[in-house]
Amino acid sequence: MKGRVYANPAANERHAVNQPRTVIGFVNAAHFLDHYAMLIFAAAVVVMAPIFGMTYSALLPTATPGFVAFGAGSLLTGWLGDRWSRRHMLAIFFFGMGVTLILTGLSRTPRQLGAALFAIGSFASIYHPVGTAMLVAHASHIGREVGINGVCGNLGVACAALVTGVVTEYFGWRAAFVLPGVIALAVGASFVCAVADEPRTVSTSTTTRTRVGRAAMKRVVLALVVTITASSTTFNAITVALPTLFAERLSTLTRSTAGIGLIAAGVYVFGAFAQYSVGRLLDRHPLKRVFLPMAFLLAPLLAAAAYGSSWVLILISVGIVIGIFGLVTINDTMVAKYTSDAWRSRAFAVRYFFGFTAAGGSVATVALLHERGGFQLMLQAFAGLCLLVVAGAFIFPSDREPGMPE
Repeated sequence: MKGRVYANPAANERHAVNQPRTVIGFVNAAHFLDHYAMLIFAAAVVVMAPIFGMTYSALLPTATPGFVAFGAGSLLTGWLGDRWSRRHMLAIFFFGMGVTLILTGLSRTPRQLGAALFAIGSFASIYHPVGTAMLVAHASHIGREVGINGVCGNLGVACAALVTGVVTEYFGWRAAFVLPGVIALAVGASFVCAVADEPRTVSTSTTTRTRVGRAAMKRVVLALVVTITASSTTFNAITVALPTLFAERLSTLTRSTAGIGLIAAGVYVFGAFAQYSVGRLLDRHPLKRVFLPMAFLLAPLLAAAAYGSSWVLILISVGIVIGIFGLVTINDTMVAKYTSDAWRSRAFAVRYFFGFTAAGGSVATVALLHERGGFQLMLQAFAGLCLLVVAGAFIFPSDREPGMPE
């Protein structure tokens, strides 16, 4: 890639150790695995609950510590990525995910299951601060690459619903964890062989940006925190609840686990297209011009979904998924545009700490609201929460305001 600049001046005199496309390819694979692994339990819990002698509402909170670790662990993993090695951290991610997925499939009691899911969340916390920073450092067009990377994560979400449904239907829930665990170990071995540790690199697109004024930066940070808290919590709640929501309300269309997984996967595919499209728009237009219309999608659609069923619910869900996944790309681009490579892993760590730690409580919230008022109450509550996303979009400064890059 042209224009590569190394943090170590001596490294500028020799060729890059790794090809950018190779690094980005493994980073995208890691994003797929990260979201896939975190949502296997959500797709299989309907089948697992009776086997463990529990109800859906009782077994679902078993995943809460794992989701909290998913966010809270990002502070440490982001710091290690900047201070030690992003490549080594991503290798630990692949191998750690492989081992913990296999152990989850071998769980015999709810306590063992909870411990294994916590371990998955802990290793999964490595990806976002470390992998996203690696991606941005090797990207020539940030919006496009963040969008493509988002598509890979979205496909992980979609495949978790689809593949887990099929595998659980025909091979049992344990195979749904063990098989991706084995694949993660194989990909990790390939990554270690193909990608060497290298001097810190920065693409020219990340080294020539104008500084953001202090007052404008305060508004950027405030908008980011408000939006992340609301959108990430909603993201997690919807991706966890959607398979069970469909199982309850699409009974006229299908009653099989595989069928529900197929429909959920089809809905998530639209989120993948949204992330790619939003990424391309962010390369061509000011961020706020893309951010503002996306912010208005979620609240009304979630309110409508509270009363939807059959094909109407599927169509509404497509809109919800487009909104929540599009906002992920917008949030990541905010961080990428306004931080330097030297501390970008830590910046993404803070971004995902806020997002995933807040989202961690959404699992227990979904279970509580479902028990008290079903999915109608749950969807109404998250519709109200998403009004904060609209507030965040208005807070974010436009490109024409003083202190913003031209």
